[in-house]
Amino acid sequence: MITRIMDVSQEPINMENIREAAEILKNGGLVAFPTETVYGLGGDATDKEASRKIYQAKGRPSDNPLIVHIAKFSQLEQITSDLPENAKLLADAFWPGPLTMVCNKNQVIPYETTGGLDTVAVRMPNNPVALALIEESGCMIAAPSANTSGRPSPTKAEHVYQDLSGKIEAILDGGAVDIGLESTIVDLTEDVVTILRPGFINMDMLKEVVGEVRIDPGIVYNDKGTTEGAKPKAPGMRYKHYAPKGDLTIISGQEDKVVSTINKMTKQAIQNGQKVGIIATSATRDRYEAGEVLVIGDRDDEGSIAHNLYDILRQFDELDVDVIFSESFATPKMGQAIMNRLLKAAGQKTIEVG
Repeated sequence: MITRIMDVSQEPINMENIREAAEILKNGGLVAFPTETVYGLGGDATDKEASRKIYQAKGRPSDNPLIVHIAKFSQLEQITSDLPENAKLLADAFWPGPLTMVCNKNQVIPYETTGGLDTVAVRMPNNPVALALIEESGCMIAAPSANTSGRPSPTKAEHVYQDLSGKIEAILDGGAVDIGLESTIVDLTEDVVTILRPGFINMDMLKEVVGEVRIDPGIVYNDKGTTEGAKPKAPGMRYKHYAPKGDLTIISGQEDKVVSTINKMTKQAIQNGQKVGIIATSATRDRYEAGEVLVIGDRDDEGSIAHNLYDILRQFDELDVDVIFSESFATPKMGQAIMNRLLKAAGQKTIEVG
């Protein structure tokens, strides 16, 4: 299979390419497309075979649910049962945008799409290409991130091509995404709105809309790891994700001690014949004495760190490093989401230096 790359990065959007991609979806094929978070790998959410193709192309475990992407709130009502009032409140506040709601499903979305669960994860992306594709295809689009399962999520079309070339029909190239981290996921099937995956929309923002909000103990957002046996209510709750090829370790603590520790570990690794990558900020990059140092962003600009995280991990793959040492990024608003992804990429390998 030859994977076509179709440019939709210019305004106005190239609707001819959108229509061609829509036909692929209507015929049961797969198309990768940009959203404001990461690139998604899309298929018709109501088509069992299309969902099976998504799992196959990604090498993704079939019990890891897919997110259904919609363009109208009425589509959420079409595929769910017992839809709570909170769904409308959250949609009015955050849709289109980086928020996914987990609701009880009806028979419209097959179990092949929901990973065998009686719930369905749904969001309305805030990206004109994604919305145009949903509208033009007439499909609700099931779309996990458009990467090989476990690899860093794709924030550019070339990332998708690196992982899925020859496995899917087409990629809509909309340029680099805006946010760079996957959507916040909330469970609306319980009495209290529950965060299953942290993201750009944080707990404080959610509380302003619905009041009480809690965090599911099964998600990873600190150095304690996941809860054993947690049900995968949302994508990524059970599996290691976002991992680069190099062995990643996170070093946290006071800045001077972090820099000193990374320099010592880098020196030792080089002596052992290993190629080292270091994830630094603009303020610390010149303090590292050796290794391939890449700047993830500025601590005063959380968005820059989130936006660059996956691209940085993929750059280290291209540099063919053996080990990666990263500073910790416990920033005020997006820190939980950033560290959730970074800890999973590191397989929970952390060093605390005081």
